[in-house]
Amino acid sequence: MALFDKIRGEFVDIVEWLDDSRDTLVWRFPRYENEIKMGARLVVRESQVAVFVNEGQIADAFGPGTYTLETRNLPILSTLKGWKYGFQSPFKAEVYFVSTRQFTDFKWGTQNPVMVRDAEFGPVRLRAFGAYAARVTDAPALLRELAGTDPRFRTEEVEGYLRQMVVGRLAHALATAGVPLLDLAANQHGMGQRLAQVLTADLAGVGIAIPTFTIENISLPPEVERALDKRSQMGIVGDLGDYARFQAAEALGNAGGASEGMGLGMGIAAGRHMAAALAPHQQPTAQPGPQPGPQPGPNPHPGPGPQEGPPPLPEPERWFLGVDGEQRGPFDEGQLPAAGLAPDVLVWRSGMPQWIPARDVPELAALLRDTPPPLPPA
Repeated sequence: MALFDKIRGEFVDIVEWLDDSRDTLVWRFPRYENEIKMGARLVVRESQVAVFVNEGQIADAFGPGTYTLETRNLPILSTLKGWKYGFQSPFKAEVYFVSTRQFTDFKWGTQNPVMVRDAEFGPVRLRAFGAYAARVTDAPALLRELAGTDPRFRTEEVEGYLRQMVVGRLAHALATAGVPLLDLAANQHGMGQRLAQVLTADLAGVGIAIPTFTIENISLPPEVERALDKRSQMGIVGDLGDYARFQAAEALGNAGGASEGMGLGMGIAAGRHMAAALAPHQQPTAQPGPQPGPQPGPNPHPGPGPQEGPPPLPEPERWFLGVDGEQRGPFDEGQLPAAGLAPDVLVWRSGMPQWIPARDVPELAALLRDTPPPLPPA
């Protein structure tokens, strides 16, 4: 019995692969010098393909299902080994299991910027990054072109090759897309679909397809992004003249207390200058008919014209006093106490209809508090 078990252990009865990884593309069944028994079972699960290799030559390939290995199921291998008349005997062959599921963890990005020509902005450097998925569509082609005799061929071994293909195609796609720079974001999905089709056609020779290709972002150089931000701000502001007047009004509203007069003058002056600088140049309107007065002749000494200065300060109020029937003045408001201002003294200034006692003028109330009463008669 022990001898029978030993002989039976030299042959493989079940050939299968239980994939416990997430990154294996090709896995070689470990025979360890054991032969596969004719009539053994081959189990190929969904998203797998089993490929038999005899002495370095690819023979038969099996899709998902369970098979009994015999000469009628192995027509190419039977021909290679020269079995005749259905000769039933163990055989040696390498079995490679190839995963055909989608591998979705591939990333890509442009290490160097791609130069494109935009109709509105001219030459612009672009960078982009995203992700894509890959799957095996031709297992024998993958073994011949990429995997070879590697007992465990992982995605990391083919990722660099795929990334080079992706970036090379992306640069051409961006340069020839003919899409305005500001519309690239709206066309990312369509560009990704077209790139997936192009890459699938390019990789058909190695048995790989790109079912999905995603462009996550297309970015501009920082200086171009800042210029676009400024342009957006100008679009939000709208009419620059109205914006200047609004800023001047805001300055007026924020000025208060003792600085109200200064804020008013500065706000009005700033608004005038900004509106004049930002308003489009206008030619003066011609007045019909001859203008009265002498017409200016040519200036023999041309030079800079008169410059607009700040508005003149307002004239101080001038007051007159009526003391003992005598008119005195004019005086500034600060000179009135020394000039004899008293509550019963008559006062007058421009704009008043008649002479009135100083005590009835609200503007002089503060001065009267500090003015001594008249001396009593001797």
